[in-house]
Amino acid sequence: MKIEAPEYIRSIVPYPPGKPIEELEREYGVQNPIKLASNENPWGSSPKALEAIRNGLSNLNRYPDGSNFYLVKAIADKLGFSPDEVIIGNGSDEIIEFLVKAFVEPGDEVITSHPSFLMYQKVVQVRGGVNIILPLKGMHHDLDTILAKITERTRLVFLDNPNNPTATSISPPDLYTFLSNVPESVIVVLDEAYVDFMDLDQQVDVYSLIHNSKGRCGVVALRTFSKAYGLAGVRVGYGLMDKRLADMLHRVRQPFNVNQLAQLAAIAALEDGEFYEQTLEGTREGKAWLTKEVEKLGCRSYASQTNFFLVDVKGDATVLYEAMLRKGVIIRSMKAYGYANVIRISVGTTEENYRCIGALDQCLQELAYVS
Repeated sequence: MKIEAPEYIRSIVPYPPGKPIEELEREYGVQNPIKLASNENPWGSSPKALEAIRNGLSNLNRYPDGSNFYLVKAIADKLGFSPDEVIIGNGSDEIIEFLVKAFVEPGDEVITSHPSFLMYQKVVQVRGGVNIILPLKGMHHDLDTILAKITERTRLVFLDNPNNPTATSISPPDLYTFLSNVPESVIVVLDEAYVDFMDLDQQVDVYSLIHNSKGRCGVVALRTFSKAYGLAGVRVGYGLMDKRLADMLHRVRQPFNVNQLAQLAAIAALEDGEFYEQTLEGTREGKAWLTKEVEKLGCRSYASQTNFFLVDVKGDATVLYEAMLRKGVIIRSMKAYGYANVIRISVGTTEENYRCIGALDQCLQELAYVS
């Protein structure tokens, strides 16, 4: 064939997923490995969600509800929004695609930070847009520089709040000041994938931001069922926004973009307050214990507003990552993100956390990273 994709497609580097448990078992011959690399819910899924999936298995010969009617209503009722202000996606990743498809033409600019969620930039590149990538400042979004880089070609600004991978958040007063200075022609997207784990005083009032946009920029909030609700495997997320923005996204959305089982599971998960609260409590306790233990080992832990945290291991992070793999523990090296000596650890169950610290202690000693 002589057909070639455009250069902006050929130059895309595929998203690097975390190593699956099955691959670790196969490659290293490790028994019962644990995965603390992808910020998943270690306690599984809501029992109510699993029951809803089981009950829905007999109806798989039917197409899913193309409007996501009942899930939209459940989210709207829970958060006080109108159903026409809610968009459902095959993961919140898909809503990122909707936003870029609807509002970015070739040559338009989209501002993101580095490091942050890599899919923002990849989706923009697929569309032929121009990525304006600005470095974090002290592991936080540099709001002043972002504001200075907005031009008449800027269409979207993506702010993951909290940030992935640094787990830092934007203080609400700083964010409100920033938004008041963004031109009306720009949409600011707050990716709140980890909002459930944030301290209450760090959470922003997205309802007011979305409903009081007269004279300033539009705001879109993205959320997911993959983390606190434990539904990463069925891929379902949602966006909250002004109904005029939502109307544009519906125009680029596939009619059956969220499968039937995902819809049923998400509705049930919203109703399972017990599982949700247990997840938040387990995360708080596990993160507090893990951060204390890594400090005892001579490492530096960074404050976190998520279900993961960063650790300076005082040596090459990728070498440590490989050493941890051989002990059956999957973590994430941050070397590719520009933090050569830093790893990322997701909070696990009590047993998983103990195994992680035990393996980390051994690896640090074997590599002579700490004295």
